[in-house]
Amino acid sequence: MQKKQAKERIEELRKQLEYHAKKYYDEDKPEISDFEYDMLMVELRNLEKEFPEFQSKDSLTQKVGGHVKEGFQKVTHEVPLQSLQDVFSIEDVKDYIKKIDEKAEENGIKKVNYVVETKIDGLSAALEYKNGEFVRGATRGNGTVGEDVTENLKTVKTIPMKLKDKIDITVRGEVFIAKEDFEKMNQEREENEEELFANARNAAAGSLRQLDSKITKERPLDIYIFNVQKIEGKEFNSHYEELEYLKELGFNVNPVCIYCNTMEEIEKAIQKIGEERENLSFGIDGAVVKVDDLKFREILGTTAKTPRWAVAYKYPPEKKETKLKDIICQVGRTGVITPMAILEPVKVAGSTISKTTLHNEDFIKEKGLKIGDTVVIQKAGDVIPEIVSVNKEKRTGEERDFEMPKTCPVCGAQAVREEGEAAVRCTGIECPAKLFRNLVHFVSREAMNIDGLGENIIQQLLDRELIHNIADIYTLEFEEIASLKKKGDKFAQNLVDSINQSKQNDLYRLITALGIRHVGSKASKLLARKYKNIDNLIEADFEDLSQINDIGPIVANSIREFFDQEQTKDLIQKLKTAGVNTQAKQEENIDNRFEGKTFVLTGTLEQYTRGEATNLIEKFGGKTSSTVSKKTDYLLAGEEAGSKLTKAQNLGITILTESEFNEMCQMGQAPTIH
Repeated sequence: MQKKQAKERIEELRKQLEYHAKKYYDEDKPEISDFEYDMLMVELRNLEKEFPEFQSKDSLTQKVGGHVKEGFQKVTHEVPLQSLQDVFSIEDVKDYIKKIDEKAEENGIKKVNYVVETKIDGLSAALEYKNGEFVRGATRGNGTVGEDVTENLKTVKTIPMKLKDKIDITVRGEVFIAKEDFEKMNQEREENEEELFANARNAAAGSLRQLDSKITKERPLDIYIFNVQKIEGKEFNSHYEELEYLKELGFNVNPVCIYCNTMEEIEKAIQKIGEERENLSFGIDGAVVKVDDLKFREILGTTAKTPRWAVAYKYPPEKKETKLKDIICQVGRTGVITPMAILEPVKVAGSTISKTTLHNEDFIKEKGLKIGDTVVIQKAGDVIPEIVSVNKEKRTGEERDFEMPKTCPVCGAQAVREEGEAAVRCTGIECPAKLFRNLVHFVSREAMNIDGLGENIIQQLLDRELIHNIADIYTLEFEEIASLKKKGDKFAQNLVDSINQSKQNDLYRLITALGIRHVGSKASKLLARKYKNIDNLIEADFEDLSQINDIGPIVANSIREFFDQEQTKDLIQKLKTAGVNTQAKQEENIDNRFEGKTFVLTGTLEQYTRGEATNLIEKFGGKTSSTVSKKTDYLLAGEEAGSKLTKAQNLGITILTESEFNEMCQMGQAPTIH
């Protein structure tokens, strides 16, 4: 390669790596696999070695990729948390050991012993203890400066707050999420239509780097300690001794640690970890070979980025070919219809794979998949099986194209894909696959507000087959409800009262409760005001609906699709029969003093909840928005107002205190808050 070409390629690689490092380390949302990133890094490292005149201290080959996230206090690591040099073959490991042995011979050291450990796929952190008590925890950051995540680390149950020895010590560990916990998290996120975590490492990193420790506490974080960074009052000769002492102190130490005397033993240890990695409860992305002698480590020293006394062997992702026998569709709790690949069973990375998700229609088209194809399977992050490509050379002509269903495979209702979305959804409100979620939404506070009918009770009612659709809520008997709890009479009476009370709700609450896509409480109030009763709304045509301010064609189309379903008509009739109000209540003292005005709420209000303040604004004809823009008329600012206040000030928007807002509301007869 010519110098000019080399320089251009080096610059291109650095830009790519900086971009992907930012996605990986800072945003916890990688766009390429670890292997693809590693290969780009190897290419850059080799080019910089071949053309040393183009080397730069700013290159990612010379520094750690992370940065400190805004909102966290910075922590300067007294002992840097360095990265590891990666190698990708046993021959590379042998070359490394040969160099270490040569260095040992130069220094009169006859024998070098090693420790081989699992390279845990998580986020590195330093834990600092004073007099045996946990005082501070920080992420690696850029290796020199990290983020203070002390409060978040306190939520990790396996981190001891007090050690078994009153000692000053700083240790390094890897925060991770176990494979099983990761799968459960992603399953829940899929059911809630939330973006899935790309892998367990990024899930752990994103969880630990939350600005709100309450969110971190809800995540199943764990940690394994693998190194002593600094210690006062004690000395050790070997790394292995350090690990034993860490166990005695009460730390959760890396469970896979193999002591080796020779290169042959090191190779066997790497092979053993590779064979057993599937059975480990946590994800790994390699095996780390470390010099055991701590004094020899000092002689070997470090580069700006990596220690010379350790190297990380990275396992290549295992890929296998198999047949795509069929594609079936599953319906999630939120109605998303997901295509699933049915595969001829094949063993990949230690486990037998017979099916895997195909995500959506676009994924199938992007991969060019046909039923009957020979496909290549790998396990992403050693956890999730995925189809990575098609072997088109093995096509026989008998392969079939796949089309997403036009109707729900569970209930037969229309299946729709809205513009700009990848997901196809079932529109049936009585679909058994969606029933639990539909019930939870129907009874929620912003909808029918049936107090006492929480998720646990709903699940019990479904399990006992006491309800089969939403309207069955209104046919529940006292005795049936009481049977759900020991001495359940009081609970049953309260719930019966709440159910009966909900029958009298205003129409807008019923519209909200129906869960029409894109129609929240704000749009429900507009619809209730305009159409006065449910029958008028059912009959409203697309043109009429789309003319309403803040409705528009997308929402109008969603409303029409919903009310055109036979399931919807059936449910409305059942609710009417049960005595549920379907009329808009007459508003007394109509006062539109805020008509045409847009409010944004920020901070904590003393006299109102956000919902109450929003209701009051809407009763006076105004509307609320979640974002500050030039179209905003007022910002209602409570205690601890944040960036919205600053933006409003910069735009010259009128800032209201709660007292000033009250004065505006009290200039006339204020409507009652519901």
